[in-house]
Amino acid sequence: MLLLYTAICALVLTLTSLVFIKNLQLGNYKIKKYIKNIFKFNFAVGNKNKLKFTKRAIRLIFVNFLINFSLFLIIFYLIENLLIKIIIIFAIFITSPYLFLTSVLLIQPCEIAIRHHYIKLAKNKLKMSSCKKIAITGSFGKTSTKNILYQLLRQEFDVCSTPKSFNTPMVICKTILQDLKETEDFFIVEMGARNVGEIKFLAKMVGVDFGIITPIGNCHLETFGSVEKIEDAKYELCENTTGPMIFNGKSKSTRKLFKRYPYKKYLVCTKGGFAYAEDIKCNENGSHFILVIDGKRFPCKTRLLGHSSIDNIVVGAAMAYILGETLLSIQKAIEKLEQTPHRLQLIRGFVNIIDDSYNSNLDGFQEALRTIQTFSGRKIVVSPGIVELGEKQSDTNIKVGKEVAKIADIFVIMNETNKTALYDGAKSGGMGKEQIFFAKTRQQQRDILKTILQKGDCVLFENDFPDNIK
Repeated sequence: MLLLYTAICALVLTLTSLVFIKNLQLGNYKIKKYIKNIFKFNFAVGNKNKLKFTKRAIRLIFVNFLINFSLFLIIFYLIENLLIKIIIIFAIFITSPYLFLTSVLLIQPCEIAIRHHYIKLAKNKLKMSSCKKIAITGSFGKTSTKNILYQLLRQEFDVCSTPKSFNTPMVICKTILQDLKETEDFFIVEMGARNVGEIKFLAKMVGVDFGIITPIGNCHLETFGSVEKIEDAKYELCENTTGPMIFNGKSKSTRKLFKRYPYKKYLVCTKGGFAYAEDIKCNENGSHFILVIDGKRFPCKTRLLGHSSIDNIVVGAAMAYILGETLLSIQKAIEKLEQTPHRLQLIRGFVNIIDDSYNSNLDGFQEALRTIQTFSGRKIVVSPGIVELGEKQSDTNIKVGKEVAKIADIFVIMNETNKTALYDGAKSGGMGKEQIFFAKTRQQQRDILKTILQKGDCVLFENDFPDNIK
């Protein structure tokens, strides 16, 4: 019976700790971030993001259960007084977030060893491969640029790329070990960072041959502290690339890095640059434009929405051209480009839905608002605003609210984080109280939309917070 009681208590405590593992996953297993959330008692308890039972998560669950089992076994074996047992068990459950941290710290050396092992395997496989490695970094537009470049290159070459918007070391290693074939001509890698040094680590791990810097803005100011540090972090790709670099000149910071880079380089998306688009005509069905590459001009059309999509096409087309793809092949591929999920993705139906829920920056938000202007019907914006901007967050979201008020007929403000700033901005921009709605959950959001939607409306879903942001 002693072992049974011990196992039951340990299992219950371990199941309780699943919410902490989910919180760790959403924070990319950053221990400092987890400790910070402990003291704020800020845990991801919603149902928007599900716990992923990865091998790492399963190892952590197993170690946590063993620690819990050992602890309860000691309590049941050494303490005879029932009241004291109950008090101690209650205290353990109350302090479970801190107790769980013990499991995380104990397993950390094992996780570091496993990480190094997979990185070594991935490096060795890349050394044996003749494929050229193309790395993409920047503040925004990375995933869309990667997907466009992948679709362009695969017309004439064998290409592998990292999946979705994943850009961490372990996902890159997994892609190399499981998906990269000996016959691949190119391997496209998206690289993200929240701290200085992370791009350098990824670039050295992959051994980059060609690089792309997308527009740079004030994303992740909370961790970087300043735009200058963000620039330095992105420049780490330039410092660890052996071949030419392409810079999307639509941001001031990217143009600064272009001037700073001393080796072979191409500035695109600016008039007179190596590649750019002109005579752009956008509507709800896509865009027509003239693409200029290396002085050569040819007409293009695409189903992708918005001017930012055209910029991403220009970047992808420039790199494809540099790598040897023909202009005719590039032109045909542009016409067939598929939408990147959750990035100005158009879904037609009773209403037109523009899913831009993976966007999280001011420039992208403004571009999405310009895009919905090309649609007929009422304009409805659903958004929680923008986060991770440090001291600039409130002012930025007030600006967002004002921008929404200029274009939208209805504004559904999600979550609590930026609620006041978005509301103040929308009000000062001219929106009436009857045009603004609030929703804390997706269910509340659905209930609101059910009552207000009319056939032909255009609904923009802009940004979407994970459960660890309220």
